[in-house]
Order: sequence, then C-alpha cells, then structure tokens
Amino acid sequence: MNKRALQADILLLLTACIWGFGFVAQRSGMEYVGPFAFNGIRFILGSLSLLPFILIRRKRSANSHVKPAPLRRLLLPSLAAGCCIFIAVILQQFGLLFTTAGNAGFITGLYVVLTPVFGIFLGRKTGAATWLGCVFTLVGLFFLSAAGSSSSINPGDIITVISALFWTVHVLLIDRLISTTASGGNREASVIDPVELSAGQFIVCGILSLICAFLVEPYIGTVIGGIDSSLLSTGLFAWLPFPALIEALNTGAMRLSFEALSPILYGGLGSVGIAYTLQVVAQRNAPPAHATIILCFEGCFAAFGGALLLSEKIGAWTLLGFSMMLAGMLVSQWEVILREKVKEKS
Repeated sequence: MNKRALQADILLLLTACIWGFGFVAQRSGMEYVGPFAFNGIRFILGSLSLLPFILIRRKRSANSHVKPAPLRRLLLPSLAAGCCIFIAVILQQFGLLFTTAGNAGFITGLYVVLTPVFGIFLGRKTGAATWLGCVFTLVGLFFLSAAGSSSSINPGDIITVISALFWTVHVLLIDRLISTTASGGNREASVIDPVELSAGQFIVCGILSLICAFLVEPYIGTVIGGIDSSLLSTGLFAWLPFPALIEALNTGAMRLSFEALSPILYGGLGSVGIAYTLQVVAQRNAPPAHATIILCFEGCFAAFGGALLLSEKIGAWTLLGFSMMLAGMLVSQWEVILREKVKEKS
C-alpha cells in the first residue's frame, strides 16, 4: 500500500469514528431539545460549515475544463435529496428515543448491504456475496434487537430499520444525481459538485426539520403519553417543545448550557462538516473497497461510544448481533474487493 492510500485509510477511519460517536451526540442531545429541533439546528449548522470548502473548490475549478454546475441546477436535486435525508434522519432520531446508540449505528449500516440489493431495480447486477451478506445482517439484526426472544423486539430498532431503507434510497439518489453531466452544446462540461449538493440537501433538511419543530413538537409528548406515559419521565423526553424552548430562552427562564450545546455542535460541525470533508478528501486516494469497508466500522464506534459515554450495556446477544451484522457488511463487499485487486494487478 502506498503512502497516500495509507493516509487516506487513516482519514476514513477517523471519519467512521466521528460518525459513530455522532450517534451518542444524537441521543444525548435529545435530553435538552426535541428531535426535529436537534436535526434542524445541526443540519443548517453543518451546511454552513461546508461553505468555505465549496468556495475553495470553485476557485480551484476556475481553470479546469470541468466546471461546477450553476447554482440553479442544484435546486431540484437538493430538494429531492434533502427531503429523502429528512425522512431518514428523523426516523433515525425517533428510533434513538427507544434504542441505544450502538444499535442505531449498526442498524443504520444496513444501507451498505441494501444498496446493491435495491440496485437490482435500476438494472444493476447483484452477486451471491451480497445475498450472503443479507443473510448475515438479518440474523445479526434479530440477535441485536430481539436478544434471543422474538416477543421482545425493540420498537426503536424497527424504526431505525425503516430509516436505513431511506438511507439506501438516498445513496442511490445521490449516485444518480452526481453522475449527471450537462454540457449542452458547450465544449466544457459542468457537473454537480457532491459537496455543493451535500450543502444544498443539508439546508433543505434543516429547514424542513425546523418547520416541523414548530408545528409537530408541541404534540409529540401527548402522542408518547398515549402510548406509554411512563416514557415521559425518562431523560430523552424531558425537553421542551421548540416554541416553548424559544419563549423560555427569550424570557430568560432558561439558559442553554454547554451540556446542551455540545451535542448539537458535534452533530453539526463534527458529523456533518468535518467528517464529510474528511471523507471527500480521503476518497481521492483511497481504493473504493478500502473506503466502503473502513466506513462499515461506524457501528463499532457507535457501540463503543454508547458504552463509554452513555453507559449502554453490551450483553452477549448484543455482541453476537454486532458481530453478525459487521460480518454481513464486509461479506457484501467481497466482490468489490476482488474487482479492486484485479485493477491493481492490471
């Protein structure tokens, strides 16, 4: 392995670590603000944090034959991807109200296996390794969520599985959008920059989340109370609805502490701004197989962070589920690994 590839792999491992600990921030942050408000603030903050990177990339592309697409061409793609990521992330956030950060991290990683499966509907071939990976991950999911008993499946895990389906759709959508080239009759091609598309989708997701924070959050407590009133006494339901939170801050009745702000700042600047930038930089020099496999360890970091910072217990069934799901993700990438080895030899 050359020096650049090794450096890229280290950056990708750091990215997986930041994203993994991001699940801890998502869970702990809801002790202070509601799920919609948390997502709204962190995604807008994350979008703004990408602006310097975007300006640098546009400046560098000024003398290139490949030009970034005009901003007006980003509108519809940003809306489509932003709506998809909004559904995925809010389901993930609600799932975290009922499950652990470790479970959420591993279950969200299902998109690694589901993406090639869903690709069948787009005319892509899916080999035996992917189907074997599906078997491993499904068995692991059962061990993880049911803990050996089919009558005790965690509802938060089910919500997170649905979220993983939307993350899968999001991956395929992004792949289709950034592969679009538009040159018309011009000699110079213009492409949709993935970083600009990310910033656009993040701002759409943030705005939608804040709108729902005003309209929906005041009624979440009532709905949860109707399902199980005992849940309202837990820390994750102690937050004020966003309108009440704004009023309390304006009147001085409440002040946001560092404990309240740090998860939001980590989720916005860390998980979105820093980690995404590291991923883009690293994947310039990292073989695709390396990138996919290393990023699969996001769930491992989520489990470690949950145990270290949130005192989440990892029992035998949970550990077995983690192992099976990680094995499934890695097995599903076997064909990618083989293709990469063939390229290196040729």
